[in-house]
Amino acid sequence: MITHYQSNLENFLHWENHTPETLYLRQPHGNQFIDYSYSAAAIEVRKIAKFIQDTLKKGSKNVGVLSKNSAHWIMADLAISAAGAISVPFYATLTKDQLNQVLVHSECQILIVGKLDHWDKIKDGIPANILLIHTPESTERSGTQWSDIVASTSEISTLPSPNSTDIATIVYTSGTTGMPKGVMITYGGIEAGINMAREIALLDLPNTRYISYLPLCHIAERNFVEFSATAAGGTIYFVENLDTFSTNLASARPTHFLAVPRIWSKFQEGILLKIGGQKKLNLLLSIPIVKNIIQKKIQKGLGLDCAKLAVTGAAPITEELLLWFQRLGIFIQEAYGMTENMGLTTLMPRDQIKLGTVGRIHPDCETRIDSISNEIQMRAPYNTTGYFKEPNLTKELFTEDGWLKTGDQGKLTTDGFISIIGRIKDNFKTAKGHYVAPAPIENKLNTHEYIEQVCVVGVNLPQPIVLVVLSALGKSKDRSDILSTLQSLREEVNPALKNYEHLKKMVVVQEDWTIENECLTPTMKIKRPSIEKKYEANFEPWYASQETIVYE
Repeated sequence: MITHYQSNLENFLHWENHTPETLYLRQPHGNQFIDYSYSAAAIEVRKIAKFIQDTLKKGSKNVGVLSKNSAHWIMADLAISAAGAISVPFYATLTKDQLNQVLVHSECQILIVGKLDHWDKIKDGIPANILLIHTPESTERSGTQWSDIVASTSEISTLPSPNSTDIATIVYTSGTTGMPKGVMITYGGIEAGINMAREIALLDLPNTRYISYLPLCHIAERNFVEFSATAAGGTIYFVENLDTFSTNLASARPTHFLAVPRIWSKFQEGILLKIGGQKKLNLLLSIPIVKNIIQKKIQKGLGLDCAKLAVTGAAPITEELLLWFQRLGIFIQEAYGMTENMGLTTLMPRDQIKLGTVGRIHPDCETRIDSISNEIQMRAPYNTTGYFKEPNLTKELFTEDGWLKTGDQGKLTTDGFISIIGRIKDNFKTAKGHYVAPAPIENKLNTHEYIEQVCVVGVNLPQPIVLVVLSALGKSKDRSDILSTLQSLREEVNPALKNYEHLKKMVVVQEDWTIENECLTPTMKIKRPSIEKKYEANFEPWYASQETIVYE
């Protein structure tokens, strides 16, 4: 056990020294695994670090990582730290132009390229002055290869001793509202965050297992998987691809599991499909002898029978979905935060789940609600120092007295729990002059089994309308069923809203919203500006149509 956590690299080196043969990284490859113990990973980390250190020229110390999650992603990140450089990870789903934009802005000298689905389409977006290092998962066989460096380079002899104020990593936001911003996170911030989370994240459990499949360049996965597993001396399992996800998850049987709400919804959909619908599940769970058997069977089928910490975050989750999983003996704990505070504002206590809130404020996190805007503001030792090369945006991020402005509106309970009302930037003004917060309305609609995704819009319309993407179940129904169901849903939801929030129309759109068509961020949150731009030409015709439920 580590008495006090230090940097991610120092925590890793501790376990290399104390438990060298413990399995650290497990990479699936078909029916086989490529395994790295702490000592085996350390050899590669030190050699890549030496190469990076020898290659970096004067100026920027920024080194990028562009890859889907893998063992080499983690080793690359550690090697960058060991070289005394700054790690700058990028989303593996970026387009050529998006990649060029963040590479130029970040001033990376080196880019480590790994497992990607569209390398040939994006490689021309990489500036010619950047040296590329290709891991064994990269499809590019020309240029500098990771395996060649490991075969021919000696290990780095002197490891850096960074100050707590030194920048450890620059994390680019997922860009829900425009150009991604480079959030600077310090060594001291990472150390403070991981020590604060020690107890609530169950880091002292023996033989902890994590599975990494959400983007590692997002702060939630970086914190929950990489930093936590390495501090705990645990094992990180990876997912080979989307088709093998369920198999890889069942194989890992993680003690710690993080999923965004959309994943939990997909789990629910799959369970109901296998069982034969909600009515049959209700019947099985109503029989005392059968209930326990069914719960354990479902948990094991998902691969979550060993999970001690099951967390959701990155987007709102409905109370109905949380309660649904609780009936299966899976108690999902919601986390709330943002890249700028390392995702560490609240976590729902396992033994005190308060529906309608996003959990209890962390011990080292001071939080207040602005009296005018209802904005949640906080300060903590792990807050960002600002945005890379963006002094004006950095200034806007903090209040005059140094509190970080989250951009979220909320309420604070007397016992330290937070409820989210909406997001200030998402609020829009109708033609009648009223401000509407779309998120709470969307949460009421998202619970329906026919609905996969929703987006409430209404700038300059007299009343809001809602765009709907049907779920797989919804798509299987005939149009008359959809029309009557959505009409009933609208009639059920509207009375619970203020008059100016009443939904005038529900529009069923034909195309799914995905990362590829830029309607979802890499963490599967809706990109509201992109969706509005995609459909805005139709808003007024849809609003003026005679039907209440409109098909695109």
